[in-house]
Amino acid sequence: MALARAILAGEPRPSAIAARLRDLLGRDWRWINGLAKRYAEKFARGTRPRAKAVVEFLNSDAGFSGAYARSKIKPVIVNRFGSPVRMLPVRAAAEWQVPAIETEGALAAWLRATAEELEWFADLKRFGARSREEKLRHYNYCVLPKPGGSVRLIEAPKQRLKQMQRQILTGILERIPAHDAAHGFVRGRSIKTFAAAHTGQRVVLRMDLRDFFPSIRSTRVQALFRTAGYPERVADLLGGLCTTGTPSHVFSAKHPSNTGFNVDPIALHHARQIHAIPHLPQGAPTSPALANLCAYRADCRLSGLARAARATYTRYADDLAFSGGEDFERCVERFAVHAAAILLEEGFEVNHRKTRVMRRGVRQYLAGVVANEHVNVIRADFDRLKATLTNCVRLGPASQNREGFTNFRAHLAGRVSFVAMLDPQKGLRLKKIFEQIAWTEER
Repeated sequence: MALARAILAGEPRPSAIAARLRDLLGRDWRWINGLAKRYAEKFARGTRPRAKAVVEFLNSDAGFSGAYARSKIKPVIVNRFGSPVRMLPVRAAAEWQVPAIETEGALAAWLRATAEELEWFADLKRFGARSREEKLRHYNYCVLPKPGGSVRLIEAPKQRLKQMQRQILTGILERIPAHDAAHGFVRGRSIKTFAAAHTGQRVVLRMDLRDFFPSIRSTRVQALFRTAGYPERVADLLGGLCTTGTPSHVFSAKHPSNTGFNVDPIALHHARQIHAIPHLPQGAPTSPALANLCAYRADCRLSGLARAARATYTRYADDLAFSGGEDFERCVERFAVHAAAILLEEGFEVNHRKTRVMRRGVRQYLAGVVANEHVNVIRADFDRLKATLTNCVRLGPASQNREGFTNFRAHLAGRVSFVAMLDPQKGLRLKKIFEQIAWTEER
């Protein structure tokens, strides 16, 4: 293990690896240069491997094991401290302006926490995730029913963990560029820019990913942080702070959040299984950015596939859209099969029931907006919102709050702002009605 740590401490160039091994062993063994070269050939081009993978490499390297067996004088570690582990980003990440955090203590200081707090909140051994005690868990849970009997789990981090996650978001994740095709949760992009790329096209293909956030495992998140250059221990802790495994009893019918609705038992069992493995929690501030970054390779492959088919590709979280002209229209069904295969290879699953091929002459809608000739709100949604606002003026807002929103005023204001983003003129009409509502209390 000491040899593995020495190899991992700095740059993967053979000369640098050899120098670290000589420093560790205090002697220039003849097999060092060959071992360093073979290691660089195997690992230098990718993300820095885990120490376990390096140990496996050393154990399986015939040159190293043979030299060790033939040597009458065995190598002895004379400098146990060796070289400190340094940031080692991959070539593509070399220009990312992320802070250099090379030790567990430095990470704790950066997050304004103690080493014990860092270990507790990262929960790499999943003590909190297996506990039924509310005080020992780091998340609050809410199970929501979805059409068709499936469920959506909202996992909201508690205050202290949320503060750490916000620090990671602003200090690290927002400094890593997302793919150009990603429009969800990216500054300067929105649902409007996501759909606008597909207006005026002969055919639009819409695809949806199943269980988008829980399908992104902690191992993938930790690999992302190692790609950015963080040492294994730091990357594991960062990944632990941003992921969680959900206790199975959260999906029990006796849980307080699960009363009042019926859920398909098969869907509930599936949700329990997929959330048990550490994953991105839907509700954490870091999850949207991490989802975009972890989907980067899938976005690259899908963009390349779209270019080959003379199509355009964009993604808004788990909503994928492809569009094009006559050439794309002729191959759109076959294209959808290839796209689904790429996504499966990248660890995502397509919800085939929601896949739609929308040609001209029908309403082409993406993520709840129309994208035929220009981006617009769905007419039925606009009419319903206008009727709700009008009834609020005539009958009072309490009469229209049938779903029991705690802040109905903010809810309506948000819906009006959404329409205004898509169509400023329609948004202005709704805003005038909204301003006539007599609110009995500030909500």
